[in-house]
Amino acid sequence: MGDMTSVPSTSAPARTKLAFLGTGSMNGAVLRGIIASGYDPADITATLRSDTRAEALRSETGVTVLIGADEPDANSHAAREADIVFLGVKPVGITTLCDEIKDVLKPDAVVVSVAAAITIEMMAGHLAPGQPVVRSMPNTPLKVGAGAVALSAGETVTADALAQIVKLLSGSGVVHVVPESQQDAVSAVSGSGPAYAFYLAEAMAAAGIKLGLDAALATDLARATVAGAGKMLSDPQADPSALRLGVSSPNGTTVAALATFDAEDMSGIIARGAAAAAARAAQITEELT
Repeated sequence: MGDMTSVPSTSAPARTKLAFLGTGSMNGAVLRGIIASGYDPADITATLRSDTRAEALRSETGVTVLIGADEPDANSHAAREADIVFLGVKPVGITTLCDEIKDVLKPDAVVVSVAAAITIEMMAGHLAPGQPVVRSMPNTPLKVGAGAVALSAGETVTADALAQIVKLLSGSGVVHVVPESQQDAVSAVSGSGPAYAFYLAEAMAAAGIKLGLDAALATDLARATVAGAGKMLSDPQADPSALRLGVSSPNGTTVAALATFDAEDMSGIIARGAAAAAARAAQITEELT
């Protein structure tokens, strides 16, 4: 016989398939962020309970959308071939969804929850033994490529799998891997945080109106100012304190406003609000356990 020469395989590596089960506000933000970072929508399947938003999601993103009202096993169908499954239903429905899909998941498929207050242990108890589970806390600015996500991995999640999820999400925001014990605090700072910024913009606009500005002008000024300040903070080297001092001329108008904020204990108010958010997250976990 002649010499046998090995020939390198020319087959392409298998592509990672993603499934988004329940594509509401938060899971939708994750999906859109991943697509915006360049991921092929042909490798993504999403599910919705009804067809109200299905056509808009298809036309906007190009992903395959299955509708639960038309196809009762839509979630199982989407999860069956997926390598990473993002669970985006309300916290109260996460364990039920895990029960629904546990028998069709690949053994090494990673299940990622984007729901607040649902622990790794709670999900693992409704999945096959050893199923890799990741708990995440994203926020809605992922929609515009400026989000923040914290990830906590279960014991059976490999380093490679976790790195792949970090890479998927990092194209649309900053990603941090944290101990699960810190997730309630993360939820209070970044998960709920966009609402704090929007609240600030509302308050600034209302203040402008009280000072005599037209409502449309006051709103536009407040919106542009908060958005612009956020853009300055988006530099990884940005120091919030240094940026604040850069606007605060001695004995100037900004210092007068900040002195009032200090006198009214604004930092304490924000800290107490964040503590209330973290406490509520812990309470929801207890209620769902």
